[in-house]
Amino acid sequence: MADNRVVEGRMVTPKALAERIEGDSVMDAEGIEDADFDCPDCGESVLSVGYMPGVASFHTGYKCQECPWSDIEA
Repeated sequence: MADNRVVEGRMVTPKALAERIEGDSVMDAEGIEDADFDCPDCGESVLSVGYMPGVASFHTGYKCQECPWSDIEA
């Protein structure tokens, strides 16, 4: 598990990655991990991050390291 990773050419923290996926601010985020699948759009590596968008919910977000593709699993 790494603290910071490069996504679309920029270094991001777990919280910044979660906010990028969610499209809004998040309360907290866990560490960034490699997902067990490749991007469905471009075939490159996908990262995952667990985060809390609010007090009562936890999501897992997925983001391609190379293209704009992302997805959320609530």
